[in-house]
Amino acid sequence: MNAPDNKTLILGIGNLYRCDDAVGILIARNLNDRNSSRLNVQEQSGEGTSLMEAWEGFDSVIIVDAVSSGASPGSLHCLDASKDTISSKFFSCSSHNFGVAEAIELARAINQLPKSLRLYGIEGKNFEHGEALTPEVEKLIEPVANKIFQDISSLP
Repeated sequence: MNAPDNKTLILGIGNLYRCDDAVGILIARNLNDRNSSRLNVQEQSGEGTSLMEAWEGFDSVIIVDAVSSGASPGSLHCLDASKDTISSKFFSCSSHNFGVAEAIELARAINQLPKSLRLYGIEGKNFEHGEALTPEVEKLIEPVANKIFQDISSLP
């Protein structure tokens, strides 16, 4: 798939029925509602091969997902995945054996990473079944969407 030169792919990762795990999708929807011609927004479950297929042909990709690294719930982690190794322990809330971190590292190993790959990880608190975000996570939807929208102007 060839991406238009002027578009950034936003991958909102998550599960709408696992509480805080929905935050990546909800932030992606917030960005999609802005109708920017620079954005191509997709929702994904976090399955690794699907992610690699989705970003094929894009130079700039932003992944937004809930994480569980042991930091305080509601913490925002911004990583440059095109330069920094991503530990699978960062995504310990994922139900996928081959998920976000594994897809990034495999793509790095076979030289198929996008030129710019940024990861915005929101530290979750509750990953049980349910549709309600915890307050610590819910309050970050608008600010993180705003930060991503501003950061896009600095992408190549």
